[in-house]
Amino acid sequence: MDVSTESFEFAVIERSREVPVIVDFWAPWCGPCHRLAPVLEQEIARRNGAVELVKVNVDDSPELASRFAVSGIPSVKAFSDGLVVDQFVGAIPPAAVSGFLDAIQNTVAA
Repeated sequence: MDVSTESFEFAVIERSREVPVIVDFWAPWCGPCHRLAPVLEQEIARRNGAVELVKVNVDDSPELASRFAVSGIPSVKAFSDGLVVDQFVGAIPPAAVSGFLDAIQNTVAA
């Protein structure tokens, strides 16, 4: 789901109080972003709703990129209980994405 500045509070902050929300900060011109997106989507889908994914186009929502100190893209931030609990920058390998999501699920479940 794509979110904007207007929908971010509900779609990410409030929703993360119920389930971890992964935010993919990206841009249409970013090659690594396009390589990472399908990996994220596949790994999130494997978790059957235990984790949700939203996407923020930094060109359309620069204020969100600034608010969350996004200095490089793709930048992926995990939110739980309204806060960033983990993050990474760059197009990491599928196994690393899986490990990142597993860690988020285990941290939230603990």
